[in-house]
Amino acid sequence: MTAPAASPTADALVTAPLDRAASGKRLDVAEIESLYRLPLPGVAAVANGLRLDRRDPDVVTFLIDRNINYTNVCNVGCNFCAFYRTRRQPDSYTLDYEQISEKIRELEEVGGTRILLQGGVNPELGLDYYTGLLRHVKAHHPTIRIDAFSPEEVLFMEKTFGLSLDGLLDTLIEAGLDGLPGAGGEILEDDVRAKAAPARIKSDDWFRIIDAAQRKGLYTIATMVIGFGESYAQRARHLLKIRDQQDRANSLYGGNGFSGFAMWSLQTEHTRLHGKAPGATAHEYLQQLAIARIALDNIPNIQASWPGQGFKVAQASLYYGANDLGSTMLEENVVSAAGGHGRHRATVRELVRIAVDAGFTPAIRNSRFEIIEWPDAQAILARGAENPEAGRAVGAGP
Repeated sequence: MTAPAASPTADALVTAPLDRAASGKRLDVAEIESLYRLPLPGVAAVANGLRLDRRDPDVVTFLIDRNINYTNVCNVGCNFCAFYRTRRQPDSYTLDYEQISEKIRELEEVGGTRILLQGGVNPELGLDYYTGLLRHVKAHHPTIRIDAFSPEEVLFMEKTFGLSLDGLLDTLIEAGLDGLPGAGGEILEDDVRAKAAPARIKSDDWFRIIDAAQRKGLYTIATMVIGFGESYAQRARHLLKIRDQQDRANSLYGGNGFSGFAMWSLQTEHTRLHGKAPGATAHEYLQQLAIARIALDNIPNIQASWPGQGFKVAQASLYYGANDLGSTMLEENVVSAAGGHGRHRATVRELVRIAVDAGFTPAIRNSRFEIIEWPDAQAILARGAENPEAGRAVGAGP
């Protein structure tokens, strides 16, 4: 007589999704949610194993670029933003083209290849400002890639300038647009968004604009911000929506989906959400990063956030699923303004140091995560004794 099969233990049922993920199986939303209740070391081990399988196990990449916020005037008024101003405030600004060129020249001097060009939703700007800006950059800085205008800004243009979304994107592409930043994603659940920023772009519009950009061959990146008080289920659904859009882009647009996934924690120090939203601890950040690596099986590049978390947590992230350190930025105004800290740029030396000390080979990439240079790590790090990050210039040294 055959003995009855043993019933699975409670522990086996709990860890089954993690075992499935480790063997390369795709998890559904309930399984993704269950990962939040498991001990972090086990989740991290699976995430790190998947990272080593999906990307070069020895290499950590980063980008030399600059964030340029062309205006801080904005009428959306997100509760979590300390950067925006109304047009009547004395410190409101809109940069002219030459001011932007001056910033780009500083980037060119240190070997940068891309600008992230984003701003507030400024009702005083016409379409000619945006198209003229793109043409100016392409004419005067032809080697610089322009990833500009978040879905929030695109939605404003679509509503204001009387163009269809396709017509608007075609106009911007003709003027020189190379890609869209992934800003405005936060948590792509509208009940969370309504509490944090009632006037913020809705999730359907965010995906509609991203989908059109991917269809037209533009660069896009997926993003996530945790710490609004969202539930594990809402975090899991956010990841699943990103994964579904990546499946769609891979199927319909020749693989022109999200180039990577970037995540950071909510900074509330100088915002109206201070004391109202919990933010996220380093433990939560690393947990979410590891779960993102497991859930997003169709996005190979996962980016660590040093502006939001600091260099030490960013370094630890390289063993929680991340294969990329983001970028030097040279300038970052939005996250640092909300957080009340000075982490608004990094040097090449600092990012090389993070990678090397963690046991990896650093590589400089472009915005499509293609390696364009292998820096001489020994030479870069040797400069520290003579000029340790002097002036925090990129590649600081004599």
